Amino acid sequence: MAGRGFDEVVADGLLRDVEVIVVEAHRKLYESEGLEWSQPIAYRWLRYEDPLPVDRLAEGVERLRRRGAEFDSGAVDKVRQKAVLRGFSN
Repeated sequence: MAGRGFDEVVADGLLRDVEVIVVEAHRKLYESEGLEWSQPIAYRWLRYEDPLPVDRLAEGVERLRRRGAEFDSGAVDKVRQKAVLRGFSN
């Protein structure tokens, strides 16, 4: 997705789909660690105001993985299939 134009990933809904998966993993991790969680905290953590949101999501995934976060595999598979159908590669 990072190699595609912003308008393209937004129009396909892929950016939002991936965003939901990452934010949900962030919520579960924070709650499991007994930390306060809210959407603003998650988006601040992702530094989502950055002009490269796909890159921020990719970095967020790596940071969450290093902390042991789990991602909804069904949701990930669904987004992956959607991306492949639209010509995106892994």
